[in-house]
Amino acid sequence: MTRLAIAALNLLARLPLPWLRALGTGLGRVLFVLARSRRAVALRNLQLCFPELPEPQRRAWARASFEAFCQTFLDRGWLWSGSEALLRARVKLTGAVAELDDPSPIIVFAPHFYGMDAGGLALPLRTRREFTSIYTANSNPVLDAWLTEGRQRFGASRMLNRAEGVKPIISCLRKGGLLYLLPDMDHGAAGSLFVPFFAVPDAATLPSLSRFARLGRAKVLALYTRITPQGYEARLTPAWQDFPTDDVAADTARMNRELEAAIRTMPAQYYWVHRRFKTRPPGQESVYR
Repeated sequence: MTRLAIAALNLLARLPLPWLRALGTGLGRVLFVLARSRRAVALRNLQLCFPELPEPQRRAWARASFEAFCQTFLDRGWLWSGSEALLRARVKLTGAVAELDDPSPIIVFAPHFYGMDAGGLALPLRTRREFTSIYTANSNPVLDAWLTEGRQRFGASRMLNRAEGVKPIISCLRKGGLLYLLPDMDHGAAGSLFVPFFAVPDAATLPSLSRFARLGRAKVLALYTRITPQGYEARLTPAWQDFPTDDVAADTARMNRELEAAIRTMPAQYYWVHRRFKTRPPGQESVYR
């Protein structure tokens, strides 16, 4: 079934992009109705993060988020099977692109906007330096192979399994490599810090951005990828000033503040279906009950 689904995506990739996006919009609206548990998670996340907004606004963002999820899922057909020329035409890298020419080690903070895989391909199309990213293996071997092969299409890209540990990551950075890091999900209490995220004062957050930057002696850029009618725009920020510091908690709180500012520019394109606040400080009940 997985192979059939991948084959179907590759066939759909031949459709004009507006048709494919319209199909994604329709699927997203159906999914918003049928996926009750994920809809509840998205609505609860938005309620926790934006308590000042009226409920109809949060619901509209949640519905649009499901649409964006389905659009970007269908887009993976052409992202991972289309020609290099097609990708260069549809995926634009903008912003502080000249930062990539600096031979210093670089960490790209790439949070979970739905267009993150398009952004992950935009970088190796622009630079030939060694490019690594961290992932957790999927339990479905066919799906896992499709995901990893698609993300390693161009350049000297390498997906590192989280189980491989820190050493290959730091080794790549110290050789002048580029690390594509997505540390904005809730991975449990182990190794996390409780720092503010929007209106939630104690969101479990991985401090890996600060720690890897220090260990790899790397500068940090952010990449925020936006869905556009023409494809995607992946915007690089200039290197963060005064980062990292000696205060890992302060660095991690700053990472969340930087992410908040980016989310406010495209709130419906963030990955709200993830239970971002599932890990609570000791003694606190789940916010999803």
